[in-house]
Amino acid sequence: MRDQIILIYSYLHGIWQYRWSALLIACVTAVVSWLGVYAMPNQYSAHAVMQIDTTSIMQPLLEGLAVESDVETGLNIMSRMLLSRKNLEDVIRQTDMDLNIDSAAEMDRLVESLAGSIVLKEVDKEKSRKKNSSNIYELSYAGDSARLAYQVVSKLLNTLIENTMDAARTDTAAAQKFLDRQIAEYENRLTTSEQALAVFKRENVGFMPDEKGGYYAKLQREESELESLTSELRLAKRRHSAMMKQLDGEAPLLDNNSYGGSKLLKIRRYREELEELLVKYQEQHPDVRALRATIAEAIAEDTETDVDEFTDSGGGDSVEFNPVYQELKAEIGRSSISIETLKIKLSEQASRVEKLKKAVDVLPGVEAKLVKLNRDYDITRERYLSLVARRESARLAQEVGLSGSNVKFRIIDSPREPTKPSGPPRLLFLAAAFLLAIGAGLGWGFLRYIFQPTYIESSQISNTIGLPVLGSVGLYMTDEHSRQRKKQLLYFLLVFFLLVFTFIVVAVFNESGSFLVSELILKGST
Repeated sequence: MRDQIILIYSYLHGIWQYRWSALLIACVTAVVSWLGVYAMPNQYSAHAVMQIDTTSIMQPLLEGLAVESDVETGLNIMSRMLLSRKNLEDVIRQTDMDLNIDSAAEMDRLVESLAGSIVLKEVDKEKSRKKNSSNIYELSYAGDSARLAYQVVSKLLNTLIENTMDAARTDTAAAQKFLDRQIAEYENRLTTSEQALAVFKRENVGFMPDEKGGYYAKLQREESELESLTSELRLAKRRHSAMMKQLDGEAPLLDNNSYGGSKLLKIRRYREELEELLVKYQEQHPDVRALRATIAEAIAEDTETDVDEFTDSGGGDSVEFNPVYQELKAEIGRSSISIETLKIKLSEQASRVEKLKKAVDVLPGVEAKLVKLNRDYDITRERYLSLVARRESARLAQEVGLSGSNVKFRIIDSPREPTKPSGPPRLLFLAAAFLLAIGAGLGWGFLRYIFQPTYIESSQISNTIGLPVLGSVGLYMTDEHSRQRKKQLLYFLLVFFLLVFTFIVVAVFNESGSFLVSELILKGST
């Protein structure tokens, strides 16, 4: 740590040894730099603040049809329009900036310089975006002449107003022409989609999905129906078999005196009552259902009658047909017909299911293509109807005179000829020149120390020459010598503070100093 402190102290001591030359370098550098800053030409800036609503009648009409341009896009469009070569050449000719132009190359350089000096920027960008308000822009130009700056901004502002108003007058007509072209195009698309959809449906009549669902839903319904018919046929066969067994236990004829005669007569009465009830009520009526249950129980209990008992009965007894037997035979006949009907339905249903399964590679593709055709048709139809509605809105807007009112252009701050220069920032440049001069003096002293070093410790000499130092002799300061050193320090400080005071004066009177130097340069050039 001690070695570093000694090294830093040696640097400072070495610079101090050459303080007068360093101070001279700083003074000369400061004076030359300040004169250079004073000699810099004044810059005059003129600006205009305006409110421009970049939205127009095209925006609400084309909403959802095209990508909407943001504020940055509108600003870029206006910048390109203002900085076009034609506009800049017109400004150059109107402001007589081309009087000293002798070649096309000089004109190109002048156009590029003018374009680089013109600035169009948005004011309060974030605030205007949050409030979704109209855009406020500032147009500015900086040049060597106050009159020229004012003329350039005025000409550019007039150009911008004229172009904006021309665009406002033609905006509605352009919107309607655009909408007419789009409507005609979408009408052709709609017709093509309708024809394609009709042809597709005609070519795939048996494979089109219904309102209940597509292929897989239809296959599932048909298989469920097949299972239902199979179950129904199985139950019908069981019922038919049970009735055949019951028929085998019934006698075709019976005697009124036999055991089963009374029951059969009772069943006959039940049936007569049932017929009377069916005349009055439907099958779901509680009385009808109860009487049918009673008849079924009576028939189930009557299982002991034998046909031979009636055929061998005496001549004095009355013999008649067994109604239970006759009823069972009728039911068996109806059951046979139902079974055959179910078999036919089952066969047809199985054929339909098999046909659907064979079409597994065709129907999904048909459904997918149908969905695509319907989707394209719906999108085209929706867009077509939207375009027609917006064309009517454009026509109404033109009829009521609202075409141009959507484009607003208002000058908030008109351009004025500047009375004071806006640049360059001489105070900042003067301060930088002063610091540069101080740095130049310190740098000179440091370089002198590097090439002509001085030593404050015997160890530094030993390290430099590589030999041991046997001893050292200190400097003896007499009173006269001390007084001379104090005078030198005082003179040095006076000169340094004079330099600082000069900087303060130069900074305070920078405008008048600049004017004086400019006049001297102008007189010297003439």
